[in-house]
Amino acid sequence: MSQESSAPLDYSILLVIIIGSFMAMLDGTIVNVTLPRLMAVFGASPDRIQWVVTIYMLTLGIVMPVSGYLGDTFGYKRLYMASLAVFVAGSALCGLAWNLDALIGARVLQAVGGGIMQPVGMAMLYHNYPRSRMGMVLGLWGISAMLAPAVGPTLGGYLVDSVSWRVIFYLNLPIGVVNLFLASVILDETERLVGKHFDLVGLVSASVGLFCLLLALSQGNQHGWSSPYIVSLLAVSGVSLAVLAVNEWFHPEPILDLSLLKNSLFTISLVIGSILAIGMFGVIFLVPLLLQSVFGLRAMTTGLIMFPAALASGLMMPLSGKMFDRYGPRGVVLTGLAVVVWTTYMMADFNQMTPYLVMSAWLALRGIGMGLSFMPVNTAGMNTVPLRLVGRASALSNVVRQVASSLGVAMFTSIMQHRHAFHLANLAASAKLDNSQGEALASALQGIATASGMGAAAVPLLGGNILYSMAVREAMVNAIADCFIVSAALCTVALVLALRLKRSAPHLEPASLPAAAVEA
Repeated sequence: MSQESSAPLDYSILLVIIIGSFMAMLDGTIVNVTLPRLMAVFGASPDRIQWVVTIYMLTLGIVMPVSGYLGDTFGYKRLYMASLAVFVAGSALCGLAWNLDALIGARVLQAVGGGIMQPVGMAMLYHNYPRSRMGMVLGLWGISAMLAPAVGPTLGGYLVDSVSWRVIFYLNLPIGVVNLFLASVILDETERLVGKHFDLVGLVSASVGLFCLLLALSQGNQHGWSSPYIVSLLAVSGVSLAVLAVNEWFHPEPILDLSLLKNSLFTISLVIGSILAIGMFGVIFLVPLLLQSVFGLRAMTTGLIMFPAALASGLMMPLSGKMFDRYGPRGVVLTGLAVVVWTTYMMADFNQMTPYLVMSAWLALRGIGMGLSFMPVNTAGMNTVPLRLVGRASALSNVVRQVASSLGVAMFTSIMQHRHAFHLANLAASAKLDNSQGEALASALQGIATASGMGAAAVPLLGGNILYSMAVREAMVNAIADCFIVSAALCTVALVLALRLKRSAPHLEPASLPAAAVEA
């Protein structure tokens, strides 16, 4: 074993990056549970209040592509600290928001900082740690990616119920200030590449294309995928992204370096990572919906059921990273994906009779699979990228995962709605009671109507409402089960692709810098 591989790691740099990444990812989900409270506080409609979440996601998609260029030009330490400061300032303004428009504007500022911090954080890890230890490093860093989406709704629900919705944003201030101090003391500045050509066409086309695409994905089910509004958004997005693809292929310094896709291992890891992102955020969306809207559980109970899955993922991250460094990606990723496929398929059996402990156990097992596969597959691709292109590769992979996450939520929402209508129609057609069941139900309803003072005339209406309500609930359970099966099928595709991962991750030495001048 080389001296580089056996030397102890300096975890202080990693800690700084983890704190910033966790804050940025947490604020993508923690606000969701506050929306009903914000509607009451600001007197806003559901359509208007949804922009508090949507604008954060859209801004992330716009600023992520430019992070690589900014890091190369100004230095990654400067950029990390600047984006962290912007995020903290945006969080303060969110907490101080006096109306909904002010809150939405502050969320844009917050997302500008958060959207740059995530890809810059990953790039800085590659500038500070050897490739031979990158599995462990990214495994530890990936804890934030797994824990934040699961902890967000639970923590947000507790703070809203027990303290105030403003505390959700104020919580970032002391943590962010401390992290700024740590970053200034611990992080070293990277080399700056000057004389680079700014890709204005790429920036504009990426911003317009990704904004329209993410907006269409977030509102497609609400407005209808064939509505003129959504079709127009998709058309503008398609044209803009086509211009982006042509421009990036020929530009000497592209915002999104699509030539990285010629690297087969990087491309495979990107596809597998995108499928995992679809599956991860799909389940994060579907399980709370099933537990709260269908089974009637409180947000806190839902959070407690889901938390072991996040904990299991977080605990597996460093272990999977260590296994990656020692054995390579193939075995680790294949094992993790096999667990994800199996557990996701078994979750299709969830119903109101399933004990909470059983549901939590299956989710925790699935979390183990995600922890084994999610970060190692991304590390396998990133490890093949020369150091001078790491910032661009990090930006590209983060953009693709952001789109994949939004696509997952939109796709599963659409599948759920269509399958719900299908199952409801089938239940209505097959709903028949034999004589004894009919007499028992009529007797029970007669007693309810009499006790409520509604009279015998209300019995048919009461019975119809009860039966319809039961059918709607059962149809939703079946529809969400279908979504879990689709998710399992997608992860099976990822499992097949993972067979092409090489047995040992290549540990490339940093490539020589381009002809552009270099400044310290």
